[in-house]
Amino acid sequence: MKLALYLPNFRDKVTVKELEDLTEMAEALDFDSVWTLDRIVVPEASDRQELQFPFGMMDQFPKALPVSARGEWLQGWPLIPWLAAKTKKVRIGMSITDTPYRSPGVLAAEVATIDQLSNGRVNVGVGSGWMPEEFAASSAAHIFPKRHKHVRETIEIMQGIWTNDLFEYHGEFADFERCGFGAKPVQSPHPPIYFSGLKDPKRSASRIAKYNLSGWIGIQDTPEELSEWRSAIGRELEELGSARTIDDLDMCSMIWFVITDEETDQTPNRKLTNLMVGTAGQITENLKRYKEAGLTMPLLWPPFADVPVSKTLDDLKRLKEEIMPKVDAS
Repeated sequence: MKLALYLPNFRDKVTVKELEDLTEMAEALDFDSVWTLDRIVVPEASDRQELQFPFGMMDQFPKALPVSARGEWLQGWPLIPWLAAKTKKVRIGMSITDTPYRSPGVLAAEVATIDQLSNGRVNVGVGSGWMPEEFAASSAAHIFPKRHKHVRETIEIMQGIWTNDLFEYHGEFADFERCGFGAKPVQSPHPPIYFSGLKDPKRSASRIAKYNLSGWIGIQDTPEELSEWRSAIGRELEELGSARTIDDLDMCSMIWFVITDEETDQTPNRKLTNLMVGTAGQITENLKRYKEAGLTMPLLWPPFADVPVSKTLDDLKRLKEEIMPKVDAS
C-alpha cells in the first residue's frame, strides 16, 4: 500500500509555510505522492447552506462547502509547479482537476511543462465537477449539462498532444488544426491519468478502459464500498474486452485523517464514517481492512478545521513509523 498526502490548501486559513512543512514531511517519510484540491470559488450561498446541490452531489452532505465564502484558501493548480520546485522524489498532482474550468489544449501543454520541471513526477487526476455555481464563476455554465463529454475530450486532447509532434482535434469543446504544443512530458508515453468517479462504476470503467487510464479515485469510501467499486470496475473492464484487469489499476480514496487519543465511534455512517479518524489501533485495523479490500493508495486528508498542521505532522510520522509496519505485516 502506497501513502499519499492530500494537502489542506482548501481551508478558511492556510499558509504557504504550512503547506511547505507538510510537503517536506511527506517527502522525508517516502510518501508516494502529494496532491492538491481543486476549488475555484465558494459561493456565498454556501454559507447559508443554499447551494443547488449538496457537496459532491452526495445526498448525505449539506448544500454547503466546509469552508466559508470569505475563506483564504489557496488555488490547487498554481501549487503544482511550486511543489515541483520544492521536492525531489515525491510525485505531485491535483485530485481532481475539474476539466470544464480549463482549456484542454492549454491544460495539456502546461502539464507537459510541469512534468519537465519535476523530471517526470506529475500525476493527472480528472473529473467533471459538480457545482453549477462554480461553473458560472469559471465562465463555463454552458458546459455543465455536457461536463462528462468535456472530460472525455480533454483526455483525448491531452493524450494526443503528449504523444504526437503535431496534433489536431475537432470536437465540441476544442477545434484546431495541426499544431505543436512545445516540450513533451518526461514520462512515457505520458503522465498517469486518474479518473474520479463518485457514483457510476460503469462510467468509470468505460473511461479507464477506453483511454488506458492508470487508476480511480473516490472519496471517503469504506472498505466495503471500495471492494464494491473494485468488483464493479473489474467486471466492466472484462465486459469491455480491456487488456487490463482491475489488478493493473491504482484504487485510491481521499480519506479524512486524524490520530485521536480516545477511540472514535466507528459505526458505519456512509461517507461520514470515521474511517481514518481514530486511535492508532483503530486506524491500524481499518488500514488492514482497506488492504484486504484492494485499496492501493489512501489520499490522507487533514480535516478542514480544528486540527493544526503541527498535529498533522506528528500524525504522519506516527502513521509511517508505528502503524504501517503492522499493516504491511498483516
